[in-house]
Amino acid sequence: MEIAQFCARANILVLLLALFCSPCKFIQSPMGLDPLNFHQNTNTASMDFGRIHFSSPSAILRPKSPADISLLLSFLSGSSFSEVTVAARGAGHSIYGQAQALDGIVIEMDAMPSNIEVHRKGEGEVDVSYVDVSGGALWIELLEESLKHGMAPRSWTDYLYLSIGGTLSIGGISGQAFKYGPQISNVLQLDVVTGKGEVVTCSPTKSSELFYSVLGGLGQFGIITSARILLQEAPEKVKWVRAFYDDIQTFTQDQELLISMPNLVDYVEGFIVLNDQSLNSFTTAFPAHLHFAPEFHSEGRSKVYYCIEYAVHDHSSKDIDTDQVVEEVSRQMRNLPSQLYTVEVSYYDFLNRVRMEEMSLRSAGLWEVPHPWLNMFVPKSGISEFIDLLFENISAEEFEGPVLIYPVLRDKWERNTSMVLPDAADDQVVYIVGMLRSTNQDSCPADCLQNLLQTNLRITGAASDAGAKQYIPHHSSPAGWFSHFGRHWNRFAGRKAQFDPIGILAPGQGIFSRRSVSSS
Repeated sequence: MEIAQFCARANILVLLLALFCSPCKFIQSPMGLDPLNFHQNTNTASMDFGRIHFSSPSAILRPKSPADISLLLSFLSGSSFSEVTVAARGAGHSIYGQAQALDGIVIEMDAMPSNIEVHRKGEGEVDVSYVDVSGGALWIELLEESLKHGMAPRSWTDYLYLSIGGTLSIGGISGQAFKYGPQISNVLQLDVVTGKGEVVTCSPTKSSELFYSVLGGLGQFGIITSARILLQEAPEKVKWVRAFYDDIQTFTQDQELLISMPNLVDYVEGFIVLNDQSLNSFTTAFPAHLHFAPEFHSEGRSKVYYCIEYAVHDHSSKDIDTDQVVEEVSRQMRNLPSQLYTVEVSYYDFLNRVRMEEMSLRSAGLWEVPHPWLNMFVPKSGISEFIDLLFENISAEEFEGPVLIYPVLRDKWERNTSMVLPDAADDQVVYIVGMLRSTNQDSCPADCLQNLLQTNLRITGAASDAGAKQYIPHHSSPAGWFSHFGRHWNRFAGRKAQFDPIGILAPGQGIFSRRSVSSS
């Protein structure tokens, strides 16, 4: 075994020497050996969904197993290649180049087998239902496989064509978060390759520091190769409800009412209706005719509306009358008269609802375009001021894309993970606000895109000063990252020193600099 490992490390050395010393970045291994499946075509790894940053790596690694990743990272962590960095890439849905590695190596996680194994409570010695799934697998794949067993994860993202490891590295949120917390609060165990190349199985009771570091850790401490995720019985159908408002205060009060009913309600989100385009984009996936005809322009000014959507699960094994539940809940809500709509859909179609919106955007040429998105966590005490700030900086008539807004409960978030929420501890409720703007070169050329990014900076700057935090954070300076983590910075930096001491991983975040072996 030692001879085999020596030969493999020697081959890596030859490959890296050829890679980083050749002006054409061409990899060639003697005797045709290519044990780690390096690739020269780096086009896909130089861009992401955001299409704002383009950093071309020198090579792509398409691993066959975690051992391939371990071999590469263990070699780099002990070698003299002081500038080589590595980034893991799942579905490529990052926004600001977080999964890119300029002149480094990008590991494409979808190359690994998508193993998905469902374990139900009561089978053998299993005392809780869970699924073991590869880090490069997509959530849609996990959903399809788990439903065959009548099971499903408790917490989701809105869009399911994302990788398991990718969302666990940032948090993973959707309308179930008020009830079950984000996806990172529903993980039982992880298999991780650290920046030092160590392969570690970790959990809340085993190598717990690494476990909590990696969850929400932005890829800074290790690469998730497998996850054990908590499952629950899946409903067959979902009663999906939308209610409209013309007042922000009533809208948020009703949202907070809904998240106080976890025994009745299973999902709560909401969005701002800025114009006809935003109304139409949200109705694409909702299979019910809406008789809502808002007046967006009244008395010479733009009028804004708001929509709450919530869902009630329908289990055949449980004695629940979803129509009765909706009626009971609706009696307590204060939406616009007669502006409440319900539809019943399958659980699969409900969770996969954004896929229809994706298809609509693709047909309009608004999918593979720049996406200057902005996602914020805003304390309850500051949500009205944040919405005012938003309207001061965007044009309701011209904005293209959805603006999501919905509350979550702070105590559903595991505090030991690397993810940070606003520090306003007296606010049990935290709002998630997402400006999911799409642009294209015809309506928004390069200078327009830069103006939108500057607008985002103004909003995040003012909101951060008021206590808000970015979700899927992006900062252009170490000072920005220091401010983002605040009192948690020392813990975050200490974890980096422990698990990736020379800063090999996730260079696209710009949080830490690559260090030489001798300096570490």
